[in-house]
Amino acid sequence: MSTISIIGTGGMAAAIGGLAAKAGHTVEVVSRDAARARALAEQVGAGATTGTFGAAPAGDMVILAVPYSAILHVVKQYGEELAGKVLVDITNPVASNHTSFVTPGDSFGAQEIAKAAPANADVVKAFNTQFSHVLAAGPTEGHPLDVFIAGDDTQAKARVSAFIESLGLRPMDTGPLPMARTLEHACLLSLGLLTQSVKHTNFSIGVSLPS
Repeated sequence: MSTISIIGTGGMAAAIGGLAAKAGHTVEVVSRDAARARALAEQVGAGATTGTFGAAPAGDMVILAVPYSAILHVVKQYGEELAGKVLVDITNPVASNHTSFVTPGDSFGAQEIAKAAPANADVVKAFNTQFSHVLAAGPTEGHPLDVFIAGDDTQAKARVSAFIESLGLRPMDTGPLPMARTLEHACLLSLGLLTQSVKHTNFSIGVSLPS
């Protein structure tokens, strides 16, 4: 197992951190709010530690678990401390109307993060299509929980896929990083279903593979 650094202390940070600790990974929690980082580390348990915000993360894989509205500033603040890291982008750049995006029309969230990150950091989109409490609960019997990923670096995607599998989840590779735009649209699909059809958040988007 490996060390996984998580920047952020919200619901997704707790969900991924909890699953990672349960799977035997060492978890480092980092936040501008040191008290919240300590609280989440205690919640995660299994020897989870806290790091210093802005300093080099302990893990080679860094989960970017802060809202999109803050993530570009965070990545720029870290700067070269993220060099050589696999950056797992779980964000969704959704506008307040929940039907559009805050990113430029010719771009998408993961691409903007890749622009802000060091050139030798590898950005992989993942986890953005799942609600945090569904993710935290893990798969139900007979129904795997799919985590869609997109990224340009084959080795980085393989590492993220192996991490996802270690959590008891099913990685589904969708292709190169531009496919992250489609995954961000999948978030809008979930929000549309929540508003118009399902009326609650106890669902997940996945793939059914007929036997």
